[in-house]
Amino acid sequence: MATTLEDRPRTAPPPGGAVSGGHDQDNGTPGAVDLRRLYRDTGIGEVLQQLDDELIGLAPVKERISEIAAYLIVDKARRAQGLRSGSPSLHMCFTGNPGTGKTTVAQRMADILHRLGYIRHNHLVSVTRDDLVGQYIGHTAPKTREVLKKAMGGVLFIDEAYYLYRPENERDYGQESIEILLQIMENQRDDLVVILAGYKSRMDTFFQSNPGMSSRIAHHIDFPDYSAEELLRIAQLMVTQIDYRLDAEAQTAMREYVERRMSQAHFANARSIRNALDRARLRQAARLFRTAMSAREGDSGKDELMTIAAADIRASRVFGNEPRPQKIAAALPEAAISDR
Repeated sequence: MATTLEDRPRTAPPPGGAVSGGHDQDNGTPGAVDLRRLYRDTGIGEVLQQLDDELIGLAPVKERISEIAAYLIVDKARRAQGLRSGSPSLHMCFTGNPGTGKTTVAQRMADILHRLGYIRHNHLVSVTRDDLVGQYIGHTAPKTREVLKKAMGGVLFIDEAYYLYRPENERDYGQESIEILLQIMENQRDDLVVILAGYKSRMDTFFQSNPGMSSRIAHHIDFPDYSAEELLRIAQLMVTQIDYRLDAEAQTAMREYVERRMSQAHFANARSIRNALDRARLRQAARLFRTAMSAREGDSGKDELMTIAAADIRASRVFGNEPRPQKIAAALPEAAISDR
């Protein structure tokens, strides 16, 4: 299902477009461009700081985003000086395993492009194959064009883009969607930025089979997996953001969980950590509820409501524990069940 990041009011450019000194009195050309002022007044530094705050690690990715931002600021300065400058190619490809922050970076990239005037709207439309490709003849073109209409003026993020191309299926309509995308990426590149995302090896194969798509991608950014230490920092950040905390024993349990989970199948970096914490919160809630129902008093203090214990984490199947379904009513005293 397509999702849209809501528009954000764009920072107004400073009077004179950060060009200092007016015009040269001898030849009538604009004066020097203050790059620092352009950087400050467009709020690009705020976006980069937000990206740094939101995502642990990913130093190579953040460096590339900073380089692209610097390139666009200088391009804007060149235009202010009247220098010839073709429209920069801004289509991108983000490669890496799940849960490495690709969607978040795409959202911040949309913000940067909007603040610098390279797109009209600060919105990102995120789609997959199902949003673009139809199931019968004549269905794909209108689906693809409808998505493009929603994304126009902003950024279109296509996750797992290689699924658009399925050569093993002669009746597949993905190629039709690719051809429409190629046409728009070329003819309307001033009004739409496309970001393709997925596993690196599969994206490489996709580009080999679709050289026209590869030639339109200017920026390739690879997202590395997180280290165990980075994943622990991510876990701490996630619980803090929603007013939970891991006690000392839970922190140790979380470290062991991360080390075990990283070696197992279907590991998805930060996404796996979020899922693990969601399940730990469920176990914490069940634990508090059982305790309250079996005690004379059912009160739980603020600290108890905030604290995730080691047992809430070690109950995971990652530690070899099988879930044991339990009816809530079975844990409640009869008086509590009838008490409304």
